[in-house]
Amino acid sequence: MHRRFSRNLLALAVVSASLPALAQDQSLNELVIVGDEASASALPGSAHVVSSEDMETMKYTDVHQVVRQVPGVYFLEEEGYGLRPNIGIRGSGSGRSGKVTLMEDGVLMAPAPYAAPAAYYFPSFGRIHSVEVLKGPDLLRYGPQTVGGAINFRSTPIPQEASGNVTTEIGEDSSKRIHAWYGASSEQAGFLVETHQQEVDGYKTIRGSDRDTGFDKQDFVAKLRLNSPASADVYHQLDLKVDYSEELSNETYLGLTDEDFDADPNQRYFASERDNMDTKRTGYMIRHLVDLNNDVTLTTTAYRNEFARNWYKAAGLGGLIDDANGGDATAQAQLRGEEDLEFDIKNNNREYVSQGLDFKADWNTDVAGMRHALTFGTRFHDDEVDRFQPVDTFNQLTGSGRPTLEFVSSTLTTGISSGDNRVEEAEAWSSFIADRIDVNDRLTVTALLRYEDIETEATRYSDQARDTVDRKVSNDTAEWLPGIGATYDLDGGITLLGGVHRGMAPASPGAEDNVEPEISVNYELGARFSRGATRAELIGFYSDYSNTVENCSLATPCSDANNSTSGSFSKGESRVQGIEVLVVHEFALANGLSAPVEANWTYTDAKITETADDGSVLKGDNLSYLPENVVNLRAGLRSGNQWDAYVNIGFVEKMCIDNTCEGGGDNTFSETESLTVVDLSGSYALTPNARVFAKVANVLDDQKIVARSPDGARPNLPRTGYVGVSVDF
Repeated sequence: MHRRFSRNLLALAVVSASLPALAQDQSLNELVIVGDEASASALPGSAHVVSSEDMETMKYTDVHQVVRQVPGVYFLEEEGYGLRPNIGIRGSGSGRSGKVTLMEDGVLMAPAPYAAPAAYYFPSFGRIHSVEVLKGPDLLRYGPQTVGGAINFRSTPIPQEASGNVTTEIGEDSSKRIHAWYGASSEQAGFLVETHQQEVDGYKTIRGSDRDTGFDKQDFVAKLRLNSPASADVYHQLDLKVDYSEELSNETYLGLTDEDFDADPNQRYFASERDNMDTKRTGYMIRHLVDLNNDVTLTTTAYRNEFARNWYKAAGLGGLIDDANGGDATAQAQLRGEEDLEFDIKNNNREYVSQGLDFKADWNTDVAGMRHALTFGTRFHDDEVDRFQPVDTFNQLTGSGRPTLEFVSSTLTTGISSGDNRVEEAEAWSSFIADRIDVNDRLTVTALLRYEDIETEATRYSDQARDTVDRKVSNDTAEWLPGIGATYDLDGGITLLGGVHRGMAPASPGAEDNVEPEISVNYELGARFSRGATRAELIGFYSDYSNTVENCSLATPCSDANNSTSGSFSKGESRVQGIEVLVVHEFALANGLSAPVEANWTYTDAKITETADDGSVLKGDNLSYLPENVVNLRAGLRSGNQWDAYVNIGFVEKMCIDNTCEGGGDNTFSETESLTVVDLSGSYALTPNARVFAKVANVLDDQKIVARSPDGARPNLPRTGYVGVSVDF
């Protein structure tokens, strides 16, 4: 597979290098997929931008709290800090964000977007400059996930003049954060250096242990831009970016029984004392742009991401949680560290590589009196995940009055095979063509066609030396994905929009032979309104899945009879439908005051429409971890740039953790709880270049069961306060 990939890279490099270059005075900003809100309003589908100004209002460092400001987006909390997000769009499924195309500066950022798309890596959100969310048929410009939506995280741009910023923040639970960057530009060059460092002791307490439950994460970014003079006959621009991050976090998958959650949601069991995630990630990107003339632009991007992680954590204790919830007193005592227990701690040790070469050509032309904005793109991509996961066995001993751990054995001695000793790889070639046609002053139509050709292979070994193959599975997928969208401008600031596209989400390489990808036909219809200080949007969406696929992971096990944690599971046919509403207005008050208000609501109804062949999923079953209602309201009061104060109220309705909880009976342990969270923030300008700020997350200290997978009930972040200072220079 890798030899074929190398040949394709060489062929694409030769094609892009041989294209002629003419002149055009234009510079390249960071690659975007939407732009700003004005650009979003012109797209043939639903699109949203959370600008840097928007993000500054609430000072969030958890991506979940930002994406909830976008209608049609769902999230599933895990540890309260957003270290490993679970994001879904329009019913696509939120588990590890595996059904959403995630990008940073237009480059795929999942550890292995085809072979292992689960977002076990995520950049420190405190360094992200702005967020773009794209839904609808224009999604076919990106991939591989083209069912629900794509999210592009824009990093700090190179400034146009020498400048920088330092933001420092402290908070409860020994929280400390610093974000600093500096950059400069001349006519033909620019640079940026940046770091974001954050640590916290954590808000949970481990029973019988003095170990903290927090994390320490460090990000470093460097950028360089080189470009020809604006007066040159040929305009070229070369952008380079290198980023490095590492994380140590004492996080676990082991939750609580409901009884212990009610007593103290912020406790952890002793068996999770040694749980720790250790990651390192390096990313490289080089992008070349050349303007042929006012109407033609060519962009070539090469990228490589390397990610290594070892999540050393307790395994297989979900059964004890279930037994204890069912009334088993011994299981409850073992979890609390009051009874002896033998259990495993697994080195979830994996190494990922993701690399590719992307070429895009934009051409604006007039045909038959209509303006065409044509885009052609092609990408060769290769990625893999290598799993070598020893398992250690320990005894939890309680005879001394305080639990202790005694090492028993390790599979490093007895041998590692099958699921803990495997390599999964994928090779993909994708292309698309899009034509945005200005039919007249009011009507714009965009036609798109995407092609994905994917080869995956999973190899399991029966010995540590990997001399003997236990099993090998391969899948080939080739899909054509068409789409069309349109907007029509009415008088009074109203724009109608509608579109339909065929979307796909590939099955994982660990699936059985000949597993089909997830395929859906997705429709949307709605209207936008924009006049003065008011902006509103109402969109209905409907997705008809001919094959609904779950990618199984430890974080979100599949709904099959075995609750599988690897491979893929096909649920058969289903449908997802819903409504997205957004209203934004800024009230002008007396004495120079203004009051911005923004509200959104997403309603979703999703059902299985055909019984699965194995009977594990029945017609009428619900989809898991999909809330029916999500609401967010943000309101503020500000006096120019002198001071501001904001309140954000977010509501997420309870969710089913499996596909059967709406079928009747007792759903106590198969649902999360509805949650309303109120956040406050404010800032005050000490000088034109220095601002002090404060924020309180979860002011009402309302903690509920926000997740139950994989092993027990877990809470959201409790009330937590922070203060900080931001200085521009």
